[in-house]
Amino acid sequence: MKKHLTYLATTALLASPVLAEDLTVTSFGGAYGAAQMEHMIEPYMEESGTNVLFEDYGGGVAEMKAQVEAGNILWDVVDIEVIDLERACAEGYLEVIDHSVLPDGDDGTPAAEDFIDDALANECGVGNIVWSVVFAVNTENGEGPKTIEDFFDTEKFPGKRGLRKRPQVNMEWALLADGVAPEEVYEVLATEEGQQRAFDKLDTIKDDITWYDSWSQAPVLLNDGGATMVQSANGRIFAAIKDDGAPFEIVWDSHIYDLDVWAIMKGTEKKEEAMEFIKFATGTVPLSGMQDVAYGPTRNSAQALLPEEVKQDLPTAHLDEGVKADGIFWADYGETLGEKFNEWLLQ
Repeated sequence: MKKHLTYLATTALLASPVLAEDLTVTSFGGAYGAAQMEHMIEPYMEESGTNVLFEDYGGGVAEMKAQVEAGNILWDVVDIEVIDLERACAEGYLEVIDHSVLPDGDDGTPAAEDFIDDALANECGVGNIVWSVVFAVNTENGEGPKTIEDFFDTEKFPGKRGLRKRPQVNMEWALLADGVAPEEVYEVLATEEGQQRAFDKLDTIKDDITWYDSWSQAPVLLNDGGATMVQSANGRIFAAIKDDGAPFEIVWDSHIYDLDVWAIMKGTEKKEEAMEFIKFATGTVPLSGMQDVAYGPTRNSAQALLPEEVKQDLPTAHLDEGVKADGIFWADYGETLGEKFNEWLLQ
């Protein structure tokens, strides 16, 4: 997909005006990256004349940390999950962004009022989409799990569970499946006892887990039988159903929802150009295009452009069934829990 996106970017440039220097924008690839290419990257290249090199990565902060510490900045703009943003910003991997320069919404609403809650909460990011981690099943396998408790019930629902190989979400799901109330999850997970409780619950399905690293692998596992149920970004499953006719079903119970933001890599020599891209990409019309992959836009003016039938496929229609990811918690505990999680994997 990475080569495909770069090829698309290069192809689109042939019709562009005189080109400025390259700008490297990094995101998550797949249907998500394709939607960004169509609604953000290509229109921006056409309008600005900037050659955008569009790359994909698997998330987390490790690659950002490596670039900054080595003084070898390869990316300019990065799409980062808010669950990782707090840490990346606090540890100096991202530039501070001046939110006051963001343009008004197309309906004239000032940016500070147009963006939804949390979209501008961190000084290092500008909200891009509202998304969620759900689990999904292949309906061709018969009646599947309907709750997070079912996901952890290997007797009633045997088979492999596809999970992304990181503690985020998996730890929360383990506690929810073990009976912790949604509003108490992070309070419990902040304790040694709560962390052990989560690992103990994960132990009950450990032999039935198929681990993966990138969101793009989730629908593949579900399609080829590598897993009977998978954890996934909701848009990946939506795209497989919509575009490929996959017999998948999204289960919204206990989904963990959050935002993605555009951020600027610390130390990039193209900070001004990066900000120009972010201003364009977080405009009303570009953001509304993310409906293509069932992610909610972070501007009210963009949400107003969405058809009512589309809104039902977005995480924002299911917030009462989910838990808001706590980026501050993961900024404080992410490194420690990451180490514990890796140790647990080896046991």
